[in-house]
Amino acid sequence: MRRLPFITFEGSEGCGKSTQVQRLAARLERSGIPYLVTREPGGTPISETIRDLLQFAPHNFTMTPEAELLLFEASRSQLVREKIKPAVERGVCVIADRFFDSTTVYQGAARNLDREMVERLNVFVVGDCVPDITFVLDVDAATAESRMQQPRKADRMEQQPAEFYDRVREAYRELARRESNRVVLIDGSGNADEIETEIWKILCVRFPAFTANPQSAICNQ
Repeated sequence: MRRLPFITFEGSEGCGKSTQVQRLAARLERSGIPYLVTREPGGTPISETIRDLLQFAPHNFTMTPEAELLLFEASRSQLVREKIKPAVERGVCVIADRFFDSTTVYQGAARNLDREMVERLNVFVVGDCVPDITFVLDVDAATAESRMQQPRKADRMEQQPAEFYDRVREAYRELARRESNRVVLIDGSGNADEIETEIWKILCVRFPAFTANPQSAICNQ
């Protein structure tokens, strides 16, 4: 059987990426294709502890950009070695809700940290564990804000000023231009069903392992 891809989803807060992660996982579940869903920060006991510190700890609003960067990288290092890389090596399709591109964009561009340093840290942490394809769901600030106005506690990253998210969006668009072979920019403002279908068609064209699945003609679903 051909190797299943490592797929990542990226975008600003409220872009709809987590919805599409869940929808893709449901398609694979129906088709009997082995998969693993991960999220960042998080995904392992150590990484989930770091997630709480980054997002909800009462004292985290004094966190420096440098500390934030290193905590994200620490969480990712554990996730790669404990979950993602073993799954890829077992032939499992990994679907990640954020990966190193988030650090390139949020800490490197939006936080204005040294981008060469961020890139070196990313390489050190992930090694050869690089996504086969990355979907960036692109939405404007007004759409993102309306989606985040839900009856739940907003985390620290969701409480950044508007200009921060403007930098995030532009950095993701630049990433898609710079790495067009891997990064696919998707209009995230549309209907969730249509976005799901668009993503699925792209995956079926790029990865023959899906079309060759013996259990069902999954690319016609």
